[in-house]
Amino acid sequence: MSRKALLLVFGFAFLVVVVVFSFGGGHYGQAGAEAPATPAAPEVGVVTLVPEQVIVSTVLPGRIAAHLVAEVRPQVGGILQKRLFEEGGDVKAGDVLYQIDDARYQAAYDNAKAALAKAQASAVPAKLKAARTEKLFRDNAIAQQDNDEAQAASRNAEADIAACQAALDAARIDLHYTKVTAPISGRIGKSAFTAGALVTANQAQALSTVQQIDPLYVDLTQPSREVLRLKQEFASGRLKKSAQGKPLVKLLFEDGKPYSHLGELQFSDITVDQSTGVITLRATFPNPEHELLPGMYVRAVLEEGVEEHAILVPQQAVTRDPKGVATAMVLTADNRVESRTLELGKSVKDKWLVLSGLEVGDRVIVDGLQKVQPGAKAKAVAPEKCGKDIVLTKF
Repeated sequence: MSRKALLLVFGFAFLVVVVVFSFGGGHYGQAGAEAPATPAAPEVGVVTLVPEQVIVSTVLPGRIAAHLVAEVRPQVGGILQKRLFEEGGDVKAGDVLYQIDDARYQAAYDNAKAALAKAQASAVPAKLKAARTEKLFRDNAIAQQDNDEAQAASRNAEADIAACQAALDAARIDLHYTKVTAPISGRIGKSAFTAGALVTANQAQALSTVQQIDPLYVDLTQPSREVLRLKQEFASGRLKKSAQGKPLVKLLFEDGKPYSHLGELQFSDITVDQSTGVITLRATFPNPEHELLPGMYVRAVLEEGVEEHAILVPQQAVTRDPKGVATAMVLTADNRVESRTLELGKSVKDKWLVLSGLEVGDRVIVDGLQKVQPGAKAKAVAPEKCGKDIVLTKF
């Protein structure tokens, strides 16, 4: 190759290197000079806490108990002749429930009646003799001993009459007891004996049981620490008594269905059960339709009082760590996310009653929690603008 051609080749190569360097080096330099774009703050749904008036209530387990219970037992022995009531029906106090064979008791009554008549007849001459001897003694016609014997015979005859009268009353009572009557008004259960059975006086097994179930009692149990807490809150003025004076009680069946009548709390026991640490409460409920039966398990909603300035937080805003500690995310005044540890009270519908950890005016994040971390920036919007529906979560 000639010298001139060689120079042309080297010159063209140099020109290519210069052009590539100019375009490539300038591009890379410009990219390095540009700062990376700052990501926008995520949007989170928040609610601002305001004080609310809340009726504080507690759900307690309970058992239904009859208002009155009476076991029917015979007070005399004999053979049952017939049963005079319908099992499971209503009876009134004094209704005859059973008839015991009364032949022996009728004979004993007749005998006692005859003995009384005999004693009364024997007393007549004794009284007349005592009156005559008393007069003769005053006239000094007889000795004192004769008068004393006549007076003693008269008093002995009177005592015989009293003894026979008492025997007659006892026989009358036994004869009356052959008719076994209802001790109280109420609903009677099944009969444990049938006609022809032998019963004895005051036997251990009852013939049947009568229970008064309108009204009836509901016996509830509450931990003693809860009772102490309520007393302290009432004393501090945080909780106020309801306008009814006595707390009203609502009843829920096992399936959650509410009972149609309201009850009243009657009393709280003064003794704490040493084995369980609970106190028994008793409420009274009307039961005109006889929907409630003794022994039935129920749940009672007990209204404890009114908290005038309660702080409630939506349940979907509360999360719990593996130890069960409740926390919530709050958006501060400079729009930074802050984690708060909460002490929660009872649930009120879809919210938690906050005892500590939050204050009035706090902006609590209820939606978009998965987008933020404590210390990060966030933008507050209304919950419905966060791009998804709020899901209520109950703990």
